Amino acid sequence: MEFNDYFKIGYVLKPHGLKGEVTISLDEIGPEDLAGIATLFLEKNNRLEPYFVESLSGAGSKAYLKVEDIDTPESAQSISKRSIYLPKAARPKSSRGQFYDDEVIDFEVTDAQLGAIGKVVEVMKAGANRLLVLDYQGKEVLIPVNSPFIKSINKSKKLIAVELPEGFLDI
Repeated sequence: MEFNDYFKIGYVLKPHGLKGEVTISLDEIGPEDLAGIATLFLEKNNRLEPYFVESLSGAGSKAYLKVEDIDTPESAQSISKRSIYLPKAARPKSSRGQFYDDEVIDFEVTDAQLGAIGKVVEVMKAGANRLLVLDYQGKEVLIPVNSPFIKSINKSKKLIAVELPEGFLDI
C-alpha cells in the first residue's frame, strides 16, 4: 500500500486492560471523527497492515481501541508503538478555517503588507502548537498557526492570508 494514499492520524501507545484493547493518541482528529470507520492501518516495517475495528471510545486526543484478533495484553503489546493511518478518501472533512497538516503543503502564504512571502513546505508541531514552515528568501520562517497571525485559509485557491507584525521576517 502506498503511503501517499494515507494520512497519519495517531499512534498506538500501550495495552489497556486484559481483553486486547490499546490506548491510542490521536493527532488532528478525535474519536468521534472515527465513528463508522471499519478499518485502520498500522505501520510495520514501512508497510501498512489493515486492522478491523471492533470498538473505539474516548474523548479528546486519547482513546481506547479494540481490533479483531487482538485479544490479550500480549497481542496488544505487539501492535504498541506503531503509527495509525487512514486512507485519505476516508478523512473526515476539516471545518471551515481548519485544516489537516498535509492539506496546506505548497499553499502560497501572503502577508497583508508584504504580499506573497512563500509557500508552506511543512507544518511542524511544537508542543501543543502548530507552526507553518516557509521558505522565505532562502531562509526558514516559522509562523504560528493561530490568531492574530492567520487571517484566512482558502483551500480552493491554495492560499493562506497572514498578518505578521512589522519586522517578523527580519528575525
